Amino acid sequence: MSSPVIPEPDAEGVVDLEPASYQVRDLWIPMPDGVQLHARAWMPFDIDHRPAPVLLEYLPYRLDDWTSVRDAERHPFYAAHGYVSVRVDIRGTGSSQGHFVDEYSEAELEDGEEVVRWLASQPWSTGRIGMFGISWGGFNSLQLAERGVEELRAIVTVCSTDDRYDNDVHYIGGAVLGIDMAAWAGTMHAFASRPPRPEVVGENWKQIWAQRLDRQEPLGPTWLGHQERDAYWKRGSVCENYAGIQAAVLAVGGWADPYHDTVFRLLENLQSPRKGILGPWSHQYPDRGLAPGPGIDFLGETLRWWDRWLKDEDTGVEQDPDLRVWINDSEPPATYYQNRRGRWTGLTQWTQAPDLVAYPLQRLGTADTGYRVRLRSPLATGQDAGRFFPFGNPTDLPPDQRAEDGRSRCLDLPVDRAGLTVLGAPRVRLRLRSSGRRAHVIVRLCDVAPDGSSTLITRGVLNLTKRRGMDRAEDMTPGIWEDVTVPLVSAGYSVAAGHRLRVAISDQYWPWVWPHGEAALLEIDADASVLQLPLHEDGEGAEVQFAPARRARALPISTPEKAGRTGSSDRLIQYDVATCETLLSVDPDYGGSRIYPDGLIFTEDTRENYRIREGDPTSASAESVWELTLCNDSAVGHATRPWRAEIAARQLITADAEEFRIQNWLTVVAVDGETEPETLAERHCETRVPRTSA
Repeated sequence: MSSPVIPEPDAEGVVDLEPASYQVRDLWIPMPDGVQLHARAWMPFDIDHRPAPVLLEYLPYRLDDWTSVRDAERHPFYAAHGYVSVRVDIRGTGSSQGHFVDEYSEAELEDGEEVVRWLASQPWSTGRIGMFGISWGGFNSLQLAERGVEELRAIVTVCSTDDRYDNDVHYIGGAVLGIDMAAWAGTMHAFASRPPRPEVVGENWKQIWAQRLDRQEPLGPTWLGHQERDAYWKRGSVCENYAGIQAAVLAVGGWADPYHDTVFRLLENLQSPRKGILGPWSHQYPDRGLAPGPGIDFLGETLRWWDRWLKDEDTGVEQDPDLRVWINDSEPPATYYQNRRGRWTGLTQWTQAPDLVAYPLQRLGTADTGYRVRLRSPLATGQDAGRFFPFGNPTDLPPDQRAEDGRSRCLDLPVDRAGLTVLGAPRVRLRLRSSGRRAHVIVRLCDVAPDGSSTLITRGVLNLTKRRGMDRAEDMTPGIWEDVTVPLVSAGYSVAAGHRLRVAISDQYWPWVWPHGEAALLEIDADASVLQLPLHEDGEGAEVQFAPARRARALPISTPEKAGRTGSSDRLIQYDVATCETLLSVDPDYGGSRIYPDGLIFTEDTRENYRIREGDPTSASAESVWELTLCNDSAVGHATRPWRAEIAARQLITADAEEFRIQNWLTVVAVDGETEPETLAERHCETRVPRTSA
C-alpha cells in the first residue's frame, strides 16, 4: 500500500491534505474510577494494517470547538506523516466525564498517566508515545514526563514552565501578578462553566452540565491562599525533580511570551536528550502566522524530533545546536510587530555566562547626596507594561516607555560603536533600605534611541518580603540597609551603536504587581549597586536557518458580529483628574467568537478592568467580566433538537492592608429544544484571604 503524497504548501504555508491521507475517529478513554475522557484521533490512512507511534495533546479547552481551529492545523498533518495524533479533553471539561478541580491537579496527572498507557496498549499503536502542547499542554507534557511514565518517550513543550510559582500567571518575583492572577482566575471560572456538547454526550447534556456547576469552585481564593512557594506550587513544578525526566525534550519559547526562561533552565538542568528553540514569538505556536514573526516550519522541526525518538530514524536532531535562538535588533517601540528585526544563531552548548559584565549604578545619585536615591513611584506606574500574555493582537506589546521612565529613577549607560548584545538573564544588585515593612522593587532595561524613544528590553520584579527565598516571608526592618538581588527575565537583544541602555527602577508596577497595603519610601545606595549583564559576542554562534512555516488547512469558520461589546478599544487607559483614579480596560481578545461548520455558534465577550487611585494602595481592584453563548439550531450529530447555553461570569478582587477580598458572580441559562430557558446557576460568593506576604 503506497503512502499518500503530501502536497506542497501554498504562499501562506497552508498544506491542503487529501482527505484520503488520514482518518478521524472519536474515542472514549476509560479511567480506573469509571470516568471516560473524550478524545479525537487523527490516524494514518493505513492504520488498520500498520501500527504507528502516538502523539498526545491533553487540554481543558474543548476539542469540539474552542481549540478545534488550531487542532485542525496540526493533528491531521501529523497523521498524514505516519502518526496517530490524539487530542484529549481533561476530566470535567469539554465533553469528558467527571469534574474539573484545579489546574494540574493530581486527578489530571493521574488521568494523564492512564491516557498514555491506554494509547500505548491499543492495537493501532506501536507503544511509543510522544506528547506536545502549548501553555497548559506544554505544562502537563513536562509534568507527565517528570512522573516517569515509561511509554512517554519524547515531548515537545511550547510556552510552558517548570516552576508553577514564580513563572506562571499567579506570582512574579514573589509578588501577586495582579493582571493575570485575577484575569486568569476569572477566565477559568467562565471556561469551566461551559456545557458539554449535546451532539457528543446526548440528550442528558443539561443534567451533566448542572452536576458540573454544582461541584465547581472559583480558583482565585485557592491561588491567593498560597502566597509563598509551598507544597501546593511545588507539585507539578518539574524544577523540583529535573532528574525524573527521562524523555527527550524539545523546549520552545518566544521572547514575547512570559515563560521563555524555562527554555534556558531546561537546557541547563535536564540530563535526558534536550534541545531548545527560542524565537521572537508571542504565546502562540510559531507556525500560525501570528505576530511577532518571523515564523518557522515548526511542524517540520517536530517531525524530525518525533522521527528520531519514536521511530529511531537518524534525522540529525542530535547534531543541532543545543539552543537555536533569535536575537532581536534595535527598532522603535511598538505594540505590534508583524516581524521583528533580528537574526538566528546557534549555540552548541548553552550555559548562562558565569562572569556577568558589571555596570556600576553610582550615577543614579550624586556626590551631594552621598549617592543616595529616594524612590516612591506613582501607584499607576506600570500602565504601559503591555499584556502579560501577548497573543499577537494589535495592542499586546509594551508601547514607548518614556512615560514609564518618567515615573521611575533612571540611569542611561552609553553603548560603544560596536553595539551591545544581551543574551541571557541580567540581574541588578541593590543596597537599599525601606521606611516600611513591605515594598517591591521593579527594574526595567530599555533601549533608548537617539530620538529619545524607549523600547523595553526586559524587566524583573522582587517582592522584598521574599528577598531570602520565595518559600518564606520576612518583613523588612525599617531603616536597616540590606543587599538584595533583582533577577530580570532573560533577553536576546542587540542595542545599536549610538543608542543608550537605560536602567529604570520603580517600587510600583500596577497592574502587573499588586501593591502592598502600606506605603513605604525606599532609599537606594547607588554607590553600592550594580547592573550585571550576560553579553554575547557576534560570531560566537553557528549559522541557523529554518524552512518557512507550514500547517494543514484550518477549519472553515466565520466570525459573528460582536453584539453588546463591553468596550470600545482593545486597550484603553483613562485618568480621572478629579479623583486621581487610573483605569486600564482591556479586551484580551482570545478570538473564540466563531461559527463552526457543524452549525455551532460560539460567541465570547470579555473585559478586564484594573483601577487604582493615587495615594491609596488599597484602592487597587481587578475585575474580569465574561459573557459566553453556545448555540446550535441545526440539530446535527447526536442532538435531536436545537440547544442554547448562556454563561455570564464576573470576578472582582480588592484588598485592604490585611486581606484580599475575592467576589465571584455566575449566571447560567440553558435552553433545550423548544422549552423555556432554565436558570441552572445564579450565585454570588465572597472569600477573604489574609495577606501573608503579597
